[in-house]
Order: sequence, then C-alpha cells, then structure tokens
Amino acid sequence: MPRMIDLIRSSTANSSVMQTAARGALSIPPQEMIEILVYLATQTKIFAERARLTLAGWDETTSRTAAADPSTPKEVLAYMITPGNLRPTLLPSLLENPAVPEKSLVELAASASRYTVETLVKSPRINQSKTILTALSSNPHLNPAQSSAVAEKLSSLASATISEAESKLASADATTKAGSPESASDDVPEKVIAAYLTEHAAEISAEADKPFHPIGGMDELPSSSAAPHLEDAHAEAKTEAVASSAAQGAAAAAKKAPAKKVHLSTEEQRGSALQKIAKLDIKGRIQLAMKGTKEERSILIRDGTKIVALAVLESPKITDGEVEKFASQKNVLEAVLRGITMKRRFIKQYAILRNLTFNPRTPIDVSLGLIKHLLTADLRNLTGNKEVSDTVRKLAMRMFRQKMESPGK
Repeated sequence: MPRMIDLIRSSTANSSVMQTAARGALSIPPQEMIEILVYLATQTKIFAERARLTLAGWDETTSRTAAADPSTPKEVLAYMITPGNLRPTLLPSLLENPAVPEKSLVELAASASRYTVETLVKSPRINQSKTILTALSSNPHLNPAQSSAVAEKLSSLASATISEAESKLASADATTKAGSPESASDDVPEKVIAAYLTEHAAEISAEADKPFHPIGGMDELPSSSAAPHLEDAHAEAKTEAVASSAAQGAAAAAKKAPAKKVHLSTEEQRGSALQKIAKLDIKGRIQLAMKGTKEERSILIRDGTKIVALAVLESPKITDGEVEKFASQKNVLEAVLRGITMKRRFIKQYAILRNLTFNPRTPIDVSLGLIKHLLTADLRNLTGNKEVSDTVRKLAMRMFRQKMESPGK
C-alpha cells in the first residue's frame, strides 16, 4: 500500500484530503505527517500557507525528535534549518544532527539573529568546524565576548591542523627516508626537475640571460638587507653565464641529460637566500624553486621570469599554506595566480579559492569563474571590495542576492 506522502506527490489525493493534510489532521504517523506538511508548504500554492502555520505550531516533542534524527528526510531538515522557518527550540537538535549539511549551517551562521548566535557559539559541532566558525565570525550580531571566543576557537583549530599536518609530514618524510637512503639528502627526484626543464626548453632558451628581478621591486622582498649586493651578484651570474654559453644548447641539452644539481659553496650557503638566488642563472633558479626552502620559494614566486615563478608551484615540497599566501599576493605575475587554479590540489582548498577571488591581481576571467563557489558571507564582503573590478563586484552582488532569495537551496 502506497504511503500518503506518495499519493500527495503524485496528485492522486483529492482536495478534501489535501485540506486535512494541511491542518495536520491525517491519521498517519507524526514523522510522515511532518514530511507531508513540508511538501505542501514548499511545493504547493493553495495549501502552502496553511501548512506553514501548522508546522509552526507542531508538537514540540515530535518536532525535536525529527530535528535530531539523521534518518529524517533531507527536505524536512532543510525546511527546519531555513532562517524563516527555524524554531529556536529545535536549533540545538538541528545543529548536532549530522544529516544537516554543513553548507546550511554556514549560511545560518553568517546571517543568524542575536538570539540564534547565542545557541551557535555553544554548539559542539559548530566549535569543531573551521568553515562554520569562519562564517560565524563575520556575523554582525556577535558581541565582543562572542567574537573573541570565536577567534580563539579558530586559532585553536588552526594550530591543531598545523600540528597534525606537521606530524603527518614528519611521518611521511621518515618513511621515505627509511625506504630510500638517497632521499635523505634530496627529497625531490632529479627526474622531476629534468622533465620540467625539457618541457619548457624553448622558453628557458629564450630567457637564458634574464637575471632575477622580483615583481614589485626589491623593497618588498623579505631579505631586503641583502638588496645592496644584488648588483654584484647579478654581474657575477652574468659572467658565469657567458663563460658557459658556448656549451649550452638549452633545448637539446635538457633532452640529452638530466639537470645538474646546483652546487653552492659554503660561503654562499651562509649568505642570505636573496643573495644566493641573485647569483643563479635561470636553470639554477628553476632547480632551487623545486628543491629549495620555504623562504626561497617565497622569493622565487615573485621572479619576473614566468617559467621560474611557475616552477615554484611544481615543487613537490610546496604546502597548501604557502599557496594560500601566494593567492593573496599582489606582487606576483598574473600567470602564477592563473597557474594556481590549474592545480586541483590547490583550488579545492576554500581559503585559496577565496584569496584568489579577492585578489585584484587575479585575471578577471579567473575571478568570475570562482565567484560561484564563494560562501554567502564572502560574497557579501566581495561586493564591498573596492580593489577588485566593477565586473567582479557586480557578479558577486547578483549571486549574493540570489542566495538570499533562496536560502533553502
């Protein structure tokens, strides 16, 4: 025998039954009755108002049971968590129900009323989610004490995430070293670098004599104290390049043999990362971009030679945290920002996606493609960002309004 909800959905039930259902007076289990009422409230015009009123006054115990039950139909939970339908007494149960999607809680956290915020900041589930807490931190109804508490929890989660990541990285590194003694001194295979040099041999040949020159100038570099020595370092690098130019055939050489390691003297190793980089030719900088330290990558990502800057993104050692920072920088080539979006590992990280969208240096076509993935709170903030283009702000405004008009979707 078909369920009553199925008969109503298929328009088999007559008008009298529908009217009775909208009043919540059918002789069926309470859980099915709630499901029917939500269907009438959201999918019909004639009975919608009556069904909404019935749901608003529905037995609290039964409603709370449905709100806490993971097996409750998703349509019912979506209706209950929507701000316009939300009953305060049901909120604690809804917040802890794993069947309520995080996306719904993120949207609620960003626009919740002052009363609702009080419940949100006490929720165990909310306090364990960086995404929801980030949205909650932008809520204008937070009082100073709540803002401080949310910020502290976000900081704690970030620290825990970093510690966990470092632990995993250390474990993976130990395993790699144990399995391969050669990897202990060099954890980036030469074949990875050789493949990059071979693939981009033509570009490397064309830019062979181009010295290191950072986007934005020397003043913005982290090792600015070394800047006075750059001219001497560049001159030395140029002399070395001339001396070896007769033996070079960039495209052919890259294909014939693996790239040679960069051998730095003890004196050079003691020097600053900036001085070291300034002494390298284009191939040396590419190798350092893939094999070097975090500090060296932070400098080379700003290299005015595109093929060097993009090599940083190819480094097996680069972390998501570094890329998150790069995505917000205005002193990198547009090609770098576009290159980040081409890496699935990076673009699936929401913080990276958000930073790219808010970065006025990001190509407009890239920003427009990313806006649709932003959370409501970030869409709202983007509409007021005067640094990005009018086109980006207008699309953000349109999408923000669409989300506000259909909060249940």
